[in-house]
Amino acid sequence: MSYVQRWRKSSYSADASDNACVELAYAPGAAVLLRESDEPNVVISTTPAALRQLMERVKAGEFDDIADR
Repeated sequence: MSYVQRWRKSSYSADASDNACVELAYAPGAAVLLRESDEPNVVISTTPAALRQLMERVKAGEFDDIADR
């Protein structure tokens, strides 16, 4: 990535002892970038609409059973 992005993380994870959290940044072309703070070189991109849909599904509990697998 040849441009500089400003990574943001939740204020809820700022005090985590292991500092593990998901960070977000905006990229040119209206993409949203995501990375784990403990793996900063691994970055995925998505659209704002796709991220919004994922967050709605997470909040609705659609993935709660994944932890049980």
